[in-house]
Amino acid sequence: MPENFDPKSLSQSWALPSNPRPIVTFGAGSIVGDAHYPAYRKGGFPIAGLYDPDHDKAKALADAWGVTAYRSVEEAVSVENAIFDLATPPAAHSKVLSALPDGAPVLIQKPMGSDLAAATEILQICRQKNLKAAVNFQLRFAPMMLALKDAISKGLLGEVVDFDVYLALDTPWQLWAFLEGLPRIEIAMHSIHYLDLIRQVLGDPDGVHAKSIGHPNHKMAQTRTTAILDYGDRVRCAVSINHDHKFGRKHQACEFRVCGTEGAAYVQLGVNLDYPRGEPDILEIHPKRGKEWITVPLDGTWFPDAFVGRMANLQRFAAGEDKELVSSVEDAWMTMSLVEALYASNAAPATPLAPRPE
Repeated sequence: MPENFDPKSLSQSWALPSNPRPIVTFGAGSIVGDAHYPAYRKGGFPIAGLYDPDHDKAKALADAWGVTAYRSVEEAVSVENAIFDLATPPAAHSKVLSALPDGAPVLIQKPMGSDLAAATEILQICRQKNLKAAVNFQLRFAPMMLALKDAISKGLLGEVVDFDVYLALDTPWQLWAFLEGLPRIEIAMHSIHYLDLIRQVLGDPDGVHAKSIGHPNHKMAQTRTTAILDYGDRVRCAVSINHDHKFGRKHQACEFRVCGTEGAAYVQLGVNLDYPRGEPDILEIHPKRGKEWITVPLDGTWFPDAFVGRMANLQRFAAGEDKELVSSVEDAWMTMSLVEALYASNAAPATPLAPRPE
C-alpha cells in the first residue's frame, strides 16, 4: 500500500438487511434503552416489543419507545418472523432459548453464560433447536474496529506481531451494584470484549497466563487484570487492565496498540473514559511505507453504532444475505473457553523464585 493511503477508504459499517424483521427483546435493563433500542432505531430495524418478569419495568420502557410490553414469554415468542434479542443475565439465557421456536434467529447478550459449563449448555440448546444464534460481542462491529480490521486485511500493517491492550480507568462500579458478590467480574464482564476482538484478529492462543484481583477500596471480586496470551515466538499479546486509577483524567487511558512488521495502529476506546459520558473514539494508522501517523475520521462510535452492525449481520444471515454469522455461538464458545483458561491460570500458583543459597 503506497504512502498516499486514504483513511476514508477503510470500511466502518456493516451493510443493512434489505427487509429487516421485527425484533422481540427479553429484558428491560438499562442496556436496552441506552444501546439496543437507539441502535435499532438508527439502523431502521422495527422493534415489536419486549418481555421482562417485572412487567411494570417492561411497560415503562415499552411506553417510552412506543412498543409492546408482553405479559409472558409465550406471548413474546409467538411474534411471527421475529428476531429475538436476549438482553438477559447469563443465568437466564438457557430458559429463554429453550422457549424459542426451532430455527429462530437470536442474539444472546454476553457473556455466553456465567462460566464454560453454562456456555456449553447454551451451545447444546442452540444446536438441538437449530437456532441461528449469535452472541452480542459487539465490539467487533464498532466503526473503529471494522476500520482496523480492514486496514489489517489490506496489508497496511504487514503481519501483525504485537497486540497491546492497556486500560487505566476510574470505572464507576457503583452503577452495577448487582455485580458485588459475584465471583467473576473483570475478565468475564469487561475484558471479555477485548479478548473476543483479539481472537478475531489473531485467532486462538496456544495458552494463557493471568492474574486478576480486586482492590482494597471496594468489595468487587476483581477489577484489575494482567494477562499474557501465548501465540508462540512471533506474536506478543498483553492485556493490562486497571479500573481503579482514581487520580484524575490526566494519565488515564483506554487503548489498543496493534503493531505489524510494516505498520501500526493506535485505537482509543472513548466510551470507557469518563463513563458513561465518554470521550471520542480514535483510530490512527501508521501505514506500510508511510512516514507519519494518519488519523482515520470515524463515522460513529462503539455505542450505539456497533449494536447496529451486530443486529444487521444477524438479520442479513437469517435472510441469506450474509454467508457468515459473526460471533456465532460456535465461535463465541471459544471466547468463553479463553475466559475459562484465564481464570484457571489465575487460580494456579505462580512460578516461585529460587531460595537464596545458604
